[in-house]
Amino acid sequence: MEFSQAHTVKTIACLLLLAAITQPIYTALYLGAPELERNFLWGLEAFIFVLLAAFAGSALGKGDRYTLGFSAIAFAAALNIIQVGIGVTQFDPFLDAAEANPALGGVAGSVVALSFFGYNAAKILLSLAAIVFGLAQLKEGGRLLGGASVVIGAVAFVANALVLMLGREGVLPPPVAGSFGVAATLLLAICLLRLSQAD
Repeated sequence: MEFSQAHTVKTIACLLLLAAITQPIYTALYLGAPELERNFLWGLEAFIFVLLAAFAGSALGKGDRYTLGFSAIAFAAALNIIQVGIGVTQFDPFLDAAEANPALGGVAGSVVALSFFGYNAAKILLSLAAIVFGLAQLKEGGRLLGGASVVIGAVAFVANALVLMLGREGVLPPPVAGSFGVAATLLLAICLLRLSQAD
């Protein structure tokens, strides 16, 4: 089965929209109903990122334009697969071990920190893609969407880079960086939908 580049880009956009939607849902459940099992939602995110890595890699291989943007999306998806995998498979065992033996608290914390390190690195890449495709929109005359994508993408890029470099206890609250990253992902998806229609 062969997808045209336009269909591939549209699929990437839809997958990014799904990924952007799942994160606020997960956060709302975490804050509002922490007792609910959320592994299914994490598994769904992982599945989305697996498909996203494949389609973004395909777009990168097919196209001679926007290679930086598609590369950033593909590698962000790969990082997110690892990040979600750590959360699904490692959080509970290490947190249970730390509860049984408080001396292991630092080890459990390091596993959580590793997962969020991947999360913020992936957000940097998606923010970079938002800038790339936002600039493409500006070039095509889409001032509002292009400008918003570039500005939000740049803020998300810097915010997540600061968390990555300075740690989660640094100068910027991690939820701020994550929120801007989700907003950049949403704008990136809209840019890609417009691009697929233009193609």
